[in-house]
Amino acid sequence: MNAVTPSGGEQSLGPTARRMILGSQLRRMREDAGITRQEAGYSIRGSESKISRLELGRVGFKERDVADLLTMYGMTDPGERQQFLDMVKESNEPGWWRRYGDLMPSWFNDLVGLEEAAARIQVWEPLYVTGLLQTEDYARAIMSHGRKDMVNEQIDRRVVLRMRRQKMLSRPDAPRLWLVLDESVLHRPIGDREVLKGQIDYLLEMIQQPNISVQVLPFDRSGYSADSAFSLLRFAEEELPNIAYTEYLTGAHYIDKRDEIERYSRALDMLAVDAETPDRSRQMLMKRRAEI
Repeated sequence: MNAVTPSGGEQSLGPTARRMILGSQLRRMREDAGITRQEAGYSIRGSESKISRLELGRVGFKERDVADLLTMYGMTDPGERQQFLDMVKESNEPGWWRRYGDLMPSWFNDLVGLEEAAARIQVWEPLYVTGLLQTEDYARAIMSHGRKDMVNEQIDRRVVLRMRRQKMLSRPDAPRLWLVLDESVLHRPIGDREVLKGQIDYLLEMIQQPNISVQVLPFDRSGYSADSAFSLLRFAEEELPNIAYTEYLTGAHYIDKRDEIERYSRALDMLAVDAETPDRSRQMLMKRRAEI
């Protein structure tokens, strides 16, 4: 029985992705050993739901718990056990975004980690430009609800965090970002005319990068395939499942069930078919920019 070893290709993985890989490996070992989640939970003084959270990578690992599970699952080779436990330590190391923990709700922490690890990020946005492509002024206008008198140090730090997230798009191994944007976003007066104009200028600049594509969904084709924003994150590592991410007012859903992921994937395919091509979308952006 082989553990996941920290090969050179995996050194760039963040703690969230590492937890997901380790959790997936633990699930496979448990199933191969014919052990139920309830039995595994009992062995580490926990519950079935605790094992489920561990196997999904939703929580941090305790080395003692993992060592006990490895023994229960039949992994006795000292070298393999140590490799696995070394990765457990790495998976508990905080990502750069943890310094902004006071600004981020707990359900958002995992999204930042998943974005860092993704090979491809597909986004549908019917209301705003996605955060990964926002300008500082546009982001600040959204966060302050369009009221300049509400801008304070906390909002400025949140803007810094959003800009920091965007740096991954310029890495040598940057993920592929594909955004489908509803045409209404280009007309929604976020901030003022100059803010919106600057945002469209920034979109035109960013789509020149080979890893970024934007398609605009015209008014007359809106609202049929999906009525709310969501992201679909895909990973190069076969151990990592695709993840769909949706937000609501007080939280977020992370979806990894295969049948549900297929529905999100089909919705994105339909949106891409209905939307204008990237080249035609660029022309729409230029036309709208000239109108403002």
